[in-house]
Amino acid sequence: MVLAIDRRIGKYAILLAMNGDQEELPVATPTHWKSCMGKVGSMDSQKVVAAIETAAKREGIIKADGYRETHALYHAIMDALSGVTRGQVQLGSVMRTVGLRFAVVRGNPYEDVEEGDWIAVALYGTIGAPVRGSEHETIGLGINHI
Repeated sequence: MVLAIDRRIGKYAILLAMNGDQEELPVATPTHWKSCMGKVGSMDSQKVVAAIETAAKREGIIKADGYRETHALYHAIMDALSGVTRGQVQLGSVMRTVGLRFAVVRGNPYEDVEEGDWIAVALYGTIGAPVRGSEHETIGLGINHI
């Protein structure tokens, strides 16, 4: 079955984060889009940011030596983290920990090439007290233009 191209970059990022290592996704995306996935668990939000940024640079989603692309990724990460933490981007200092799968997607969600690339970061996993069994599901999404 051939699917129509779905240009919703955030939807694709969320599906990647939620599906993890499972089979292919139920949406077709433009061929020039880039993506990467990973996992991170921590009581330190700085470690979450660092893990996502490192993966995006390692996989060639953003340039490792430029400011503009790193800055756009940072804002997308912070928006996603804000969703995960319900607006209070604090973890260990308020006795919370996360276990997250993340996806970073880069591409142009518009038909007009001149609109340029955007970056989406999706986070899906658990958040709660640092006691096994005391966590609940959470999700966050951040999208920013590059």
